[in-house]
Amino acid sequence: MTTQNLLVELFVEELPPKALKKLGEVFASQLCAQLRQLGLASGDSVSTPFASPRRLAAHITQVAAKAADTAVQQKLMPVSVGLDADGLATPALLKKLQALGADVSDPVFAVAALRKAPDGPSTGLRTGKAEALFYDSLVTGATLDVGLQQALLAALAQLPIPKMMSYQLETDCELPGWSSVHFVRPAHGLLALHGGAVVPVKVLGLTSGKQTQGHRFEAHKSPVQVDHADAYAATLLRDGAVIASFHDRRFAIVQQLAQAAERLGPGFEVLMDEALLDEVTALVERPNVLTCQFEEQFLAVPQECLILTMKANQKYFPLLDTQGKLTNQFLVVSNISPSDASAVIGGNERVVRPRLSDAKFFYDQDRKKTLESRVAGLDKVVYHNKLGTQGERMARVCAIARTLALQLGGEALAKRAELAARLAKTDLLTDMVGEFPELQGIMGGYYARHDGLDADLAEAIEDHYKPRFAGDALPRNPVGVVVALADKLETLVGMFGIGNLPTGDKDPFALRRHALGVIRMLVEKDLALDLNALVAAAVPAFGDKISDASSALCDFVYDRLAGSLREQGYSALEVDAVLALRPQRLGEVPRRLAAVRAFTALAEAPALAAANKRIGNILKKADTTAAVDAHVSELLLQEDAEKALYAAMQDIAPRAQAQLDAGDYAAALQTLAALRVPVDAFFDGVMVNAEALDLRLNRLGLLKTLHLAMNQVADLSRLAA
Repeated sequence: MTTQNLLVELFVEELPPKALKKLGEVFASQLCAQLRQLGLASGDSVSTPFASPRRLAAHITQVAAKAADTAVQQKLMPVSVGLDADGLATPALLKKLQALGADVSDPVFAVAALRKAPDGPSTGLRTGKAEALFYDSLVTGATLDVGLQQALLAALAQLPIPKMMSYQLETDCELPGWSSVHFVRPAHGLLALHGGAVVPVKVLGLTSGKQTQGHRFEAHKSPVQVDHADAYAATLLRDGAVIASFHDRRFAIVQQLAQAAERLGPGFEVLMDEALLDEVTALVERPNVLTCQFEEQFLAVPQECLILTMKANQKYFPLLDTQGKLTNQFLVVSNISPSDASAVIGGNERVVRPRLSDAKFFYDQDRKKTLESRVAGLDKVVYHNKLGTQGERMARVCAIARTLALQLGGEALAKRAELAARLAKTDLLTDMVGEFPELQGIMGGYYARHDGLDADLAEAIEDHYKPRFAGDALPRNPVGVVVALADKLETLVGMFGIGNLPTGDKDPFALRRHALGVIRMLVEKDLALDLNALVAAAVPAFGDKISDASSALCDFVYDRLAGSLREQGYSALEVDAVLALRPQRLGEVPRRLAAVRAFTALAEAPALAAANKRIGNILKKADTTAAVDAHVSELLLQEDAEKALYAAMQDIAPRAQAQLDAGDYAAALQTLAALRVPVDAFFDGVMVNAEALDLRLNRLGLLKTLHLAMNQVADLSRLAA
């Protein structure tokens, strides 16, 4: 079957920039998938997406002009139902054949065309299956014009459109009127080429051709004619001044940004932002990077404010110096390339100046009031209708912070943590955070320094939201760690206490992120805090506003921890074995996992894990009939194998326990591995469920003692195959 490459482009008005990359990828992948289902594209076909501000396109290789015909075998009914005693077609059979489109004008001929076969798979033996009638037909493969029409409609229906628009098109029929069209933006052109031939399809009121439009202002030809599917990108660049590929356009922007910074001299670094790069790529058709600047006086404003306003409001790329400090120069990605760019540069400099002036005004105004003077205002801000105001929330965070700090550092740490927690939310009432909510915490740190507070308090106020995302830094000092822990615990305990739990992919209060933040601080700071006690200590701060959901919250934290550990490369068995014991000090978990990994590498590990599982099952069954204590009477030991196991435990268990007490989990498990031989001998030579009750309980006590000794680092039975 001969194939050619296919190119489909939908030319539209400016698409939403934050959605463009995804729209382009989905359009291409869905179109290719639909053509594969129809047999017009193969598994080897490759789809290449194109997406610019005014177009979505896909280039698909190895597309056939017509799909191959396919043989279809369809079971109709048992022979006994389809044929009468004379072998003629019954009315039921004729009705079925008519429904399938078969010619039944001659019933005898119609029956002769059917195939009889056993109603079941052939195994070479008698199957006992009755014979059935089968109708064999050949389904004609779809032609590309029909198949592409179907595939294109299906692909457009699958687009992740953030918000649909409705617009009117004048009808092309004899009766005057208008028809409604629904799409992300009004569409104005459709290009569909199979090799060099136009594929006749219609969509969104458009008929396909081989013409499109180039750059709004800099196209060399209008319209741009594409003569072959493989010439699409090159033709659009040459005649239309458009880089059609999102990836190529983004790469060009990155290169030009780096070159512009290099031209300014050594020491300039572009503040690259992946999301901003994607958005700017979606705003231009052929990028042209220009260098601009603003007045140095604005550098007195915290650089986070200036950077945010340049990136969020203006889509500019800030430039940093060698110390990571913001400079007064920035880069602009323009969509036009005039011979004299001074007007474009001047326009961008003029536009950014009022934004920076606003930031300076907010900063100057905010510093006229201290953070302490804003505390009372928190009582006027509603946090949650069931949990009260921000003032009430601040009081709870203070109480939780004090409890944690007393455990970690005594009264001195508690006083400083309480003060930082009291002031941490006050920057929510400032003009700067009101304009840029992303700066909460950061501005609190600046204003705390302006108020003369010590560095550790200012850092704690700035850091108390950390970690904000995966990979974010943790708070820098003990005060910040305590306040950040208290803040996240207050959110978790409060939301669980009123039943506001995450469901599916919905997590409006970011409880999963808060739980991971708690986990990271407990693990990476190796804090001497027990998880259950930590959660329980936060509950009293709420009074009667919530129900106690501590158990559910702890389960939630362990679930988040398990997922995080698997993402770090630990196996599901390793994670399950360690977390089955619900270790309270999460800082110990990495050491326990390392010990389990080392244990599984030992030759004795599989046998000991299997024995551990067997012991657990024996004890579980025994506990239903009588309480089993971890107590052994040496006088009741009769068999040589149980005496040998007891003696080995007397020697090995204390050494392993000493290693456990010293925190050397790996050494403890390696020491316990020496029990493999006496354990195997015990199960080979000793009847645990002896008839005499005292012997049975003594042997169960020996197994329980062994079980407890072996499972202090992890539940080794979870490692059994």
